Amino acid sequence: MQQIKVAVDAVVFGYEPEQGISVLLIKRKYEPYQKQWALPGGLVLNEESLETAVRRELKEEAGITVSYLEQLYSFGEPDRDPRNRVVSVTYFGLVRPGQHHLSAQTDAEDAEWFNIKKLPKLAFDHKEILAVALKRLRGKLAYEPIGFELLDKKFPFSDLEHLYQILLDHDIDRRNFKKKIISYGFLEELEEVVQKKAGRPARLYQFNKKKYFELKESGYNFDLFY
Repeated sequence: MQQIKVAVDAVVFGYEPEQGISVLLIKRKYEPYQKQWALPGGLVLNEESLETAVRRELKEEAGITVSYLEQLYSFGEPDRDPRNRVVSVTYFGLVRPGQHHLSAQTDAEDAEWFNIKKLPKLAFDHKEILAVALKRLRGKLAYEPIGFELLDKKFPFSDLEHLYQILLDHDIDRRNFKKKIISYGFLEELEEVVQKKAGRPARLYQFNKKKYFELKESGYNFDLFY
């Protein structure tokens, strides 16, 4: 008789200009892997959809609500959980950490943001899950402007350049990057400016979601690096 449980796990990436990319982790309160860090997640209840379950787990274990969540991949190695045969349907999301107050509850002892370059040892197969999520995030940036989810509503163009360099983990051709982004028509240049610490005041921009979705509906392909 088949005895497989279904769980959800969430890889929530955060971005702050000074700190770079971080990921949300919770410290497990109970065995297995008691007091080890892990991704937020848990078993799906009988009456829940997968997305309802992952949003509940994020609220219960970390106290946050994430607007942007996307299904990532399913992990189902037979021995990935020492208690039962568990298949995990994983999601990834993007947030600004400063806009969320973390509050660990239920079976989480603590919740913290960790820089992706300074991660603790992770429970279960969560290191593998995180690697897959990071690869998806970086690949997705090339064909869908999801990075705008991590910027202020109004921002200088240099903030967008910095965001992409941090997320992709390499330098970009700034001149061609700006030319390509502007050519799509979904980035609006505003009359407002902001004074940076040094140099001249910088013009502010904002992302026009309506224009982007109109282009997407018309079949226009967003492909940033080709």
